[in-house]
Amino acid sequence: MTLIGQIDRILFESEGFFIAVLKSGEKISGTYFESDVASIKDAAITLEGEWVEHKKYGKTFKFETLKVNQNELFFFLNKIIKGFTKKLSADLIEHFGSDRLIEILDNDIEKLLEFKGIKEKRLKKIQASWKQFRSMRRLGEFLSPYDVTPVLLTTIATAMKDVDEPCTKIKENPYILTSINSIGFKRADELALKMGVAPENEQRISSAMDYVLLNYCEAQGNSCIAKEVLFGGLDELLGFVNKQNLYEAALVERVAEQSIVIMKNERVSPARLYDAEKFLYDDFTARAKLDNGGFVKDLDAFLSESSLKLGEQQRTAAEMINNGASLLFLVGYAGTGKSTTSKTILELLNTRYDKKEIITCALSGIASQRISDTTGYESATIQSLLVKHEESDKFPYSVVLIDEASMINSTLFARLMRKISKKAIVIIVGDDAQLPPIGAGNVLSDVLSLELAPTVKLTQIYRQSEEQAITLIANQIRQAELPEYRQKYEDFEFVDVSIQNYYALKNQLSQDELKNLRDENSKQIITEIIHRVVASIEKARYRLNNKQIKEYLNYFQVITPMKGGILGTTNLNKVLQEYFNPNPKKCVKRGELEFRLMDKVVHTKNENMASWSGEGFKEGEDTDERRIFNGMSGLLFKIDEEEEQVFVFYPNEDVVVRYEYEELKSHLMLSYALTIHKVQGMEYDIIVIPMSFTHYIMHNTKLIYTAITRAKHKCIVIGEGGAFENACRRVDVTRRDTVLLELK
Repeated sequence: MTLIGQIDRILFESEGFFIAVLKSGEKISGTYFESDVASIKDAAITLEGEWVEHKKYGKTFKFETLKVNQNELFFFLNKIIKGFTKKLSADLIEHFGSDRLIEILDNDIEKLLEFKGIKEKRLKKIQASWKQFRSMRRLGEFLSPYDVTPVLLTTIATAMKDVDEPCTKIKENPYILTSINSIGFKRADELALKMGVAPENEQRISSAMDYVLLNYCEAQGNSCIAKEVLFGGLDELLGFVNKQNLYEAALVERVAEQSIVIMKNERVSPARLYDAEKFLYDDFTARAKLDNGGFVKDLDAFLSESSLKLGEQQRTAAEMINNGASLLFLVGYAGTGKSTTSKTILELLNTRYDKKEIITCALSGIASQRISDTTGYESATIQSLLVKHEESDKFPYSVVLIDEASMINSTLFARLMRKISKKAIVIIVGDDAQLPPIGAGNVLSDVLSLELAPTVKLTQIYRQSEEQAITLIANQIRQAELPEYRQKYEDFEFVDVSIQNYYALKNQLSQDELKNLRDENSKQIITEIIHRVVASIEKARYRLNNKQIKEYLNYFQVITPMKGGILGTTNLNKVLQEYFNPNPKKCVKRGELEFRLMDKVVHTKNENMASWSGEGFKEGEDTDERRIFNGMSGLLFKIDEEEEQVFVFYPNEDVVVRYEYEELKSHLMLSYALTIHKVQGMEYDIIVIPMSFTHYIMHNTKLIYTAITRAKHKCIVIGEGGAFENACRRVDVTRRDTVLLELK
């Protein structure tokens, strides 16, 4: 059946599916993938479909196809392709004709520069947008029989915009889609099976093996997996029983192509993780045997002249370096003087090596800045160091100090150590009570377990005064001891927002009643958080108004264990945005997300982006491609509505990054509230931590210890005393399966 009309209002829209009212009053519903649904509002359209009864909207025309009733090319150029105005679209079609213009856009786009009003900058935007649109249409026609959602289609088209013949490549092997961010094995497999791929197809088994390995290793932090666990995971994923022979055959193939390694004890590791940890094992073992020759004859005399006074454990570290150690692991808990010891060791090394031969580094920009401030030696982030010297075989440094080592996963640690000269002295500083790294491996913890290298463990805590309790409370939590958290301290405060008689009510109330009670408690916790925000906002804005961007970003931070729920980052960011940035001059809406001018944001992917140095941006220099890393914290300081771009300044890295509107949801998120995992290595003047039984699954000593030690001047915990006490007693016993531990 055919229906012709003009869209008047869109009643509902989600992921390309929409319900709308025509000017004639009929309701229509269906899925449209060729552009945002908003672009066809007011357009005259022809629909093919049938009438159905919708439970909410009543009689509705459910369409299978939607065609725009006007010059189709004019509609697409004007509504969808970036860079065209109505006048320009009409003039080009009149001048070239539709068919010739499509040919020019496809094959000879430079010809448009002859046309008045089109310059190089606009042409680039037109070219990128047209390429994506053409790819989207072809892919849409190819994939629509397989019930692919518009959002998935957009993801595929965007990721494959530079791939020749994407439809052919997907047809040959649908599992190539698993290489696209956000498309895992399950979504690709669903499509592949609809396309007729056999359940026991080799590509399917091999792709499933990658998925199970990736999930167990990268997602859960392991670098190897027992073969029986791998095969069990494949059974569960593929719905097979007793197909070990299939898996063995696929595994033999992968071992032969050297993408998987089988170790002793029937353990399996992705080759890149095996290679990284095998290298680290050999490298640490070799460096541990080297003798640096020593530095001063009288260490006591040297230390007595230093402005820093060392305790016994700290002195041992300096002694080990002076006695010849070329590799030292300096491990200490919060408040044990790692920075003081590091500075003294670097001063000792400075007796032989010039200051420019000494470098310090850390994963995050804040940690890098902190180690530079406390030691007085040059510092850089690990990533910027690797990028700066990527053309060289080795770094030009005789001394490398690596801080916050607990955060560094195996592959990055191996990349870093490969770049350090074998003759260099390496000091690795960390706190193994903190959360393990994001990604595979647990290098710091494993090296300590295996005793691979000279190690000094600092346990003596140095408190500045009785009123300052952060380090004391954190270390009691580390040992699963309950601190006296309700006392008054200068730097720590607990605000009790508990449910009265909770355990009695738990047995009396229904699940729905209990959920409502918990939701109400979470809202009360948010109210208390807002009181702290209001108390701090003037000082925060003072920093922003005085262009102290780094100080503003690091002044006040809410950190929470999870993303979802009332007390998760997603909801808290919306709430906090209204206080920190209530009346923006400009904003960009992307679905549920709203990005406002002067918002605090965090980058969420490791990716090369168009960017400038801070000075380069001011001077109007051309962009460079720079690697921008997950977790970088910045300020959204410019929105260009005409070019549909936003600009973020990352002060710790001194870099300005440009984002296209369509990149916002995938590359940025608000950072007024961040997860505890996201703030590892960071430091803030004031932190606020919501504490609720709704986060119970995440609570443990490592998580709470890591959270509390992010506070420089004040830590405020707001919530349920019972939840906090449980978290303080719940020891994190998760052990990672790693290649390093297997190599012993």
